[in-house]
Amino acid sequence: MARENQARELSRARRATRKVLVQALYQLQLAEQPWQDIYQQYVADPDSAGSDPEYLKELLMYIATEREALNVTLARYSDILPERLDPIEHGILWIALYELQQRLDVPFRVAISEAVELTKRFGATDGHKFVNGVLDRAASELRPGERGQ
Repeated sequence: MARENQARELSRARRATRKVLVQALYQLQLAEQPWQDIYQQYVADPDSAGSDPEYLKELLMYIATEREALNVTLARYSDILPERLDPIEHGILWIALYELQQRLDVPFRVAISEAVELTKRFGATDGHKFVNGVLDRAASELRPGERGQ
């Protein structure tokens, strides 16, 4: 029972962290502030309560420093060039691609589902369909064993 509660808490914290990350990555793209400043701002924000500050730092640091590499990967699965993407969908795709590539502890279905839900909440009207398609193609290549291929 304790293990199940721990797993639920981790899931909730990561969900909250992804929500904060969408906002932080939007700011990163538009304001071009150092990721460290953005991190400090969000960690201090009471609206970030419930998020995992270490997971936030890990993802924000990686995405901020590896944007170009993530965009190269993203371009393989998207019919829209990364630089033409809406900043919200772009940030959400970065989060999910990071999790698909670097966090094998996050099941591919969770990475995709969380990205779709974030896009429904923050993105354009049908943006979630685009995000789902891109991530489905990415998961086929990045996690073939997990998908049973």
